[in-house]
Amino acid sequence: MTVRSNTPSAKPQKIGVIGSGAWGTALAAVAAASGNDVTIWSRNPQVVTDINKTHENKLYLKGAVLNPSIKATSEIANLSKCDVILLVVPSQHLRSVLESTRNKIRGDIPLVLCAKGVEIKSGLLMTEMLAEVMPDNPIAVLSGPTFAIEVANELPTAVTLACFDKRLCKELAQTLGNRSFRIYHSSDPIGAEIGGAVKNVIAIACGIVEGRKLGDNARAALITRGLSEIVKLGLAKGGRRETLMGLAGMGDLTLTCTATQSRNFALGKALGEGVEIETYLKGRITVAEGLSSSKSVSALARRLNIEMPICAAICEVLHDKADIDHTIANLLARPQKAEF
Repeated sequence: MTVRSNTPSAKPQKIGVIGSGAWGTALAAVAAASGNDVTIWSRNPQVVTDINKTHENKLYLKGAVLNPSIKATSEIANLSKCDVILLVVPSQHLRSVLESTRNKIRGDIPLVLCAKGVEIKSGLLMTEMLAEVMPDNPIAVLSGPTFAIEVANELPTAVTLACFDKRLCKELAQTLGNRSFRIYHSSDPIGAEIGGAVKNVIAIACGIVEGRKLGDNARAALITRGLSEIVKLGLAKGGRRETLMGLAGMGDLTLTCTATQSRNFALGKALGEGVEIETYLKGRITVAEGLSSSKSVSALARRLNIEMPICAAICEVLHDKADIDHTIANLLARPQKAEF
């Protein structure tokens, strides 16, 4: 990979984006704004047509005007000559997409993981799954407090880019970052990934608190105790505490748990207001990753013998039809203990 400088005369990189949802589209916009040649892959022919002809992803990121230089394609082979590929497919579908396309992606292309979650079937982190499916490709993790529409509109944003290869991490940060999209590099992809996976579950809990009108005190307590659960799981998987106190941990958690733009917070709020989950999800085209992550994160915690009561409670509400008020009462009735 050739390092791109910040000068206009520098040779642009060829960036591929696999996944044309809101976040994938926003990252394509970032990569193009940073001076790169960008191609975004989508399974949806209408999305491909809209991006190429109107320079807007009307289905997933309506209102964001895209750089006309961004190309969209439905052929994964068109990404074969890319210098970097961003993986922005929802976590539970990423394996199947890669297994169907891996023969068309060179083994030396760095893959930047931008999906957040733990695979339900295997219990693997996305980095662990990637190591199985694409064992030769260098892997990095991009995570942090981001709303896609704000990123696409070039509002100030800061994220973590984590990779075991420090040199590659700095190169990727220089290639993808710009003045409105500030990238801090890290050598802890596990910590960055855990923060992104678990925060969506805690955001659903905070949404329920909002929907039940339990107050700001309760939400603050959930965020804080939720961070404790994130740290427990992160340390057990080999992540670092400082990563989880940074943008990929506390930063992402704070944003997702306090803003109505968050799909996970909005799901929780609807449940807290008494809406049935099937009713809420009917007809929606976007994914609240916390829905699946609640199950996979809770299962992973059990395997590691880690106590994560908030995540377990949300899993019961979402997947076992547990009564919300009874679940809240059980959490409040837990024995008092030392905070640390």
